[in-house]
Amino acid sequence: MRVNRLSLLPLAAAVLLVAGQAPATAADIYADAEDHYAGSQIAKVEGVDAVPGVLYATDDQQLGHDVSGHQGPVDWSGAARTGAKFVYVKATEGTGFVNPQFAQQYNGSYDAGLIRGAYHFARPDISDGASQARYFLAHGGGWSADGRTLPGALDAEYNPYGETCYGKDAGGMVRWLSDFSETYRAATGRYPTIYTSTSWWKRCTANNGGFGGNPLWIARYNTFVGELPAGWSIHTIWQFADRGSLPGDQNWFNGPADRLHALALG
Repeated sequence: MRVNRLSLLPLAAAVLLVAGQAPATAADIYADAEDHYAGSQIAKVEGVDAVPGVLYATDDQQLGHDVSGHQGPVDWSGAARTGAKFVYVKATEGTGFVNPQFAQQYNGSYDAGLIRGAYHFARPDISDGASQARYFLAHGGGWSADGRTLPGALDAEYNPYGETCYGKDAGGMVRWLSDFSETYRAATGRYPTIYTSTSWWKRCTANNGGFGGNPLWIARYNTFVGELPAGWSIHTIWQFADRGSLPGDQNWFNGPADRLHALALG
């Protein structure tokens, strides 16, 4: 009897072969991941408006920034001289990408005297939230009560690979975010900071108000913070510009230096 070789293949692989396509590889899944950073998609979708002036530089706000592999090696002593007090560094994306500049950026910022933390670019289309939290923790996303390490952050924004909400309805997205947050908290004792924009949060979580225990890092490139997502009455960090005097995106911590230290200390 003649055997149909396609029948011996998994269905998905057979479909791809029939279509004349090769199976997706890790390189396909994480194509351009090095250029995906906090706000990269928000700037594309929501735009960039006016940037705040020096009137925001007061004792009640601390200047900081965020970086990723997109910036390459960073001059940390220069950033410190320019006035940076803190930084968030991209560590991971999904469950298969690590920022190749992470060690230079994360350790270099610490050595220059900045308070620093790591962040994870969420990929709800690839795997569950708990798995991605564990991957993040295993690749630089941990936290220690040394007064110099911020709780890890979860970057939840527009999907650079396809459908805005990664193919999830609001309920599914909320469960994904909760699984990540609770897994991180169980491992570190800290809720992760959530980075997002109000528009994305409304669209992809139906403006869920259940994450008020997580510090909020809000993205809005304008002269004012604007409306916050449901569940938060105050922001912790405001990403106010996608460029400026510091490498990467520009941020204000909403409070004096001792409150920034308290966030790191836990």
